[in-house]
Amino acid sequence: MRAIQGTPYGDVLNTNNIRVYGWITAEANWSTSKNTNTPDSYWIRPNNVDVDQALIRVDRNLDSVQTDHLDWGFRSTLIYGIDYRYTTAGGWFSDQLLNHNSLYGWDPTEQYFDLYVPWVAEGMILRVGRWIACPDIETQFAPDNYMGSHSLLFTFDTYTQTGVMATFKLNNQWMFQAAIHAGTDMAPWYPGALPTGAFGVRWVSKSNDDAFYTWLNAINDAKFRRFDVDGQPAGHDNFNYLVTTWEHRFNPLINTKTESYIMWQRDAVVGGTPSIGPVEPYGGGGGIGADIPGTTFTFGVLNYTLFELSKRDFITVRNEWWKDTDGERSGYPSTYTSNAIGLSHNFSPLFQIRPEIGYYRSWTVPAFDNGTRKNQVMIGMDVTVHF
Repeated sequence: MRAIQGTPYGDVLNTNNIRVYGWITAEANWSTSKNTNTPDSYWIRPNNVDVDQALIRVDRNLDSVQTDHLDWGFRSTLIYGIDYRYTTAGGWFSDQLLNHNSLYGWDPTEQYFDLYVPWVAEGMILRVGRWIACPDIETQFAPDNYMGSHSLLFTFDTYTQTGVMATFKLNNQWMFQAAIHAGTDMAPWYPGALPTGAFGVRWVSKSNDDAFYTWLNAINDAKFRRFDVDGQPAGHDNFNYLVTTWEHRFNPLINTKTESYIMWQRDAVVGGTPSIGPVEPYGGGGGIGADIPGTTFTFGVLNYTLFELSKRDFITVRNEWWKDTDGERSGYPSTYTSNAIGLSHNFSPLFQIRPEIGYYRSWTVPAFDNGTRKNQVMIGMDVTVHF
């Protein structure tokens, strides 16, 4: 953006309040696992260095802090790296993962248009396209996350939805949202897609010290979607779930966030959405898992507590308990815990490092390192450079 200031291209972008920006995040980790760090996510290759995400974004933020005129905005986000494995949605160039089980790939993670109508309630934003699912503590994009690694609870919930969503400001404390989308991580043109409802509500205290954000993220028949890909049996998860987050600020230096959810699915398969690509040491591939008759449940609770050390440094403590009753999400029916602590240091607004250490435990069956270990210690660090 700085380089094109004063050029015809820069003038067009500035006139229309459009920005072009992004980042590159790379990580290195050491782990007690040898082949894969899954079922944990993102840092999936143990004892390796990888590019998590190289991202470029073009957007226009709409002006919703006014009540006298319509306004519009949009966002287009493209990522490349190993993280595409988690943001991928069926139909959005998903053959890279679901057909080939490629380690690296790209994904158009956000592609939406916003319209702001100030005269509905105290303001309404209508969004059409593909957006990041609400209302997790964690997010898919590295700089927006509190740590480089992710919780198990986040690993196995919805990443994106494609459809139409309306957000209504009711007053300064209450917000209501309603959406219809194509199902969990599916595009409307994907074979497994089906009309799915979603509803959310957010409350913020007058002191701004507490907030609750609750979503019924998907509601339909909750039945695993089955179809063939390249002549092979395949399918896609179609779990329904209720999720809520609570945020509390103890003081300007310490705040905590807690999330919990319960998800359910009928006639699912072990391991969830399959890749028919080759089996790789880092995970995935091999086709559809064994059937799980009836209804299966996955649920858990997660907490992040943050301590500000300085304007450039903070410590994050993450603890969780998570249960995959029949292995529909992780591939292993087990109760899991994870405990991690990390430091974020910002050398400047453009350069950040985040070292951390975490301990992951499967209490019921061996689930780590392709089902050979009950526990895993992982030490790592990621580096993010903005542009």
